[in-house]
Amino acid sequence: MSILRTHWTALRMLLVMTVILGIAYPLLVTGISQVAFADKANGSILKSGGKEIGSSLLGQNYNLPKKNPNDPNEQAQPDPKFFQPRPSAAGTGYDPHGSSGTNLGPNSDKLLKSVNDTRAAVAAFDGVDPASVPADAITSSGSGLDPHISVAYAKEQVNRVAKARNLSPDVLNQLIDKYTDGRSLGFLGNPGVNVVLLNKALSEQQ
Repeated sequence: MSILRTHWTALRMLLVMTVILGIAYPLLVTGISQVAFADKANGSILKSGGKEIGSSLLGQNYNLPKKNPNDPNEQAQPDPKFFQPRPSAAGTGYDPHGSSGTNLGPNSDKLLKSVNDTRAAVAAFDGVDPASVPADAITSSGSGLDPHISVAYAKEQVNRVAKARNLSPDVLNQLIDKYTDGRSLGFLGNPGVNVVLLNKALSEQQ
């Protein structure tokens, strides 16, 4: 009888805790988050013109349409009208299903070649000296999904975007300042510019 009583007590405890922790608590937390932090709880989704265009938490590519969409070998070309994000090693680029970095070490010849090739391409695209290209313009983040770039990389792109959109560089510099996030907790890391929010504001201005 004592064994049956022990098992029956354990079963009742299991059922009670399942209801409390598996049903009631998740519903409570979900309800609070939907009331107090609905935007963040639902993925910080961005909309423009009534359409969902992405999330402020996830970077994305800003490329020109392919000339031949059916050609898998055609390389995507960056759109000069937009501020470009840092490179991404997640899938084919900013793929949330394949979040990752390159996992290449500092002694990797493949990494060195990629960095040098990317530096030359970015310098040519932005019309600057290769030596002035910031590190985040040629290396991917650990997640491959980071929507932020350094202030230096954003500033480097101002003249190119201004020329492509026929805008004053001062207008773009003001937008960069607006969408620059400070250091975490006021002292961790460096300020960063959210490219997704910056490009959204840029598109809605014109």
